Amino acid sequence: MNFGGVEENVVLREEFPLEKAREILKDETIAVIGYGVQGPGQSMNLRDNGFNVIVGQRQGKTFDKAIADGWVPGETLFSIEEACEKASIIMCLLSDAAVISVWPTIKERLAPGKALYFSHGFAITWSDRTGVVPPADVDVILVAPKGSGTSLRTMFLEGRGLNSSYAVYQDVTGRATDRALALGIGIGSGYLFETTVEREATSDLTGERGSLMGAIQGLLLAQYEVLRENGHTPSEAFNETVEELTQSLMPLFAKNGMDWMYANCSTTAQRGALDWMGPFHDAIKPVVQKLYESVKTGNEAQISIDSNSQPDYRVKLEAELKELRESEMWQTAVTVRKLRPENN
Repeated sequence: MNFGGVEENVVLREEFPLEKAREILKDETIAVIGYGVQGPGQSMNLRDNGFNVIVGQRQGKTFDKAIADGWVPGETLFSIEEACEKASIIMCLLSDAAVISVWPTIKERLAPGKALYFSHGFAITWSDRTGVVPPADVDVILVAPKGSGTSLRTMFLEGRGLNSSYAVYQDVTGRATDRALALGIGIGSGYLFETTVEREATSDLTGERGSLMGAIQGLLLAQYEVLRENGHTPSEAFNETVEELTQSLMPLFAKNGMDWMYANCSTTAQRGALDWMGPFHDAIKPVVQKLYESVKTGNEAQISIDSNSQPDYRVKLEAELKELRESEMWQTAVTVRKLRPENN
């Protein structure tokens, strides 16, 4: 398929229907290891689509959540060890930090011919830092939904699909590609585009630190602060910075593209947007280049590993999130959301 003049390998549902996916995996037992961010959505979508899927999870809150979602202890819900023993495909959906600690348990149960599945290339791409080196006699595949597990599940229930990337890192059985695509369709992907484990890891870390979360928060806060420093009220600053963007413009350029937005706004907005996109680009691109280099070299991975392994990690994280949550901009958001027409 052609994307802006570049040919890419894309698999559509019409080309790889659910019935074909079921046939490919009809004799497989799929174990979803981890029930945090991606585990619930992927496992429940597979279950609802008719695949033989079980969950492996340690005792605790997430184990109880799995029970609440209909997984039955001793039947479809097991310890990580037992689930890995039973499975022919092990879907490792643990957090990056948890993968490092649980890896010896998983590796010990990777018999020849099994498939090891990831939804993030972090552990393998930076294996020198994580210690995750798959055995040479198993398939290693990746399917990475381009969104949260919650979005994957919500869109599945709405009859839609979240786009995913897929990759084959190691093909021992000759079936690795079929296994990856079947699982991608099974979890509810809209379409699947081919990548590599390394490209997925580097683009993912760059994206979440960049335009998806880090950069967008930085940009929004900078504009909000300038407006407030120049006498604009919190409500006005928030509406001009966040509310109009998320409630009015994002749905439109998500549907039609930013080129359409530029062609369908006031002449004043057109002139200003065309004039200022260059200075913003020129100021931001060096930051993105610095970010990408930090990701590519493994520096960001190491920062994450070091941070997440600290005994007081959760306490420090909660303090940082509390500061963000209680900032004036996002406290203003609480009030603005209540004033939306659908809430009145």
